[in-house]
Amino acid sequence: MNDSGFALFDTAIGVCGIGWGDRGIRFLQLPEAGERATRARIRRRFSDLEESEPPAQVSQVIAAIVALLRGEKTDLTGVGLDMRDVPDFNRRVYDVARSIPAGETLTYGDVAKRLGDPTAARAVGQALGQNPFAIIVPCHRVLGADRKPGGFSAGGGVKTKLKILSIEKARIGGSRDLFDLV
Repeated sequence: MNDSGFALFDTAIGVCGIGWGDRGIRFLQLPEAGERATRARIRRRFSDLEESEPPAQVSQVIAAIVALLRGEKTDLTGVGLDMRDVPDFNRRVYDVARSIPAGETLTYGDVAKRLGDPTAARAVGQALGQNPFAIIVPCHRVLGADRKPGGFSAGGGVKTKLKILSIEKARIGGSRDLFDLV
């Protein structure tokens, strides 16, 4: 990707935004209260980007995100992300999160164990709360120790997290649905 910019696009959960640059996807913005609010948030956070038509590679990523949020099994692990401003620990957390398939979940503690530090669950939660690539780095698939939803810093908070998990038909094991516990 040689140019940079951002675009808004419709999904089953509302209008999302995506930003790109020469090193890959810079961010994925989940819906705010409406299209205007989503656009305003992007402009506040990424004042260097202009709204424009996405290049072909970004259009493919958008199509995959739209499909995922329609409930289709979609693999976003190959999407190139611009992580130049992402701390090393967060990168490691995001790598683990990206390995969680749609419809499955881990706990913050599970992620910490996979990183080799079972005491790092709180730090994992903080890293996921700073995730600029929501959906592509599926932080919504990481739950609290009690298998409750835990936090979610995107617009709509935990309600948005549960909506995405519901679209993905997430299970916590056996026949119990995650939403029976909320």
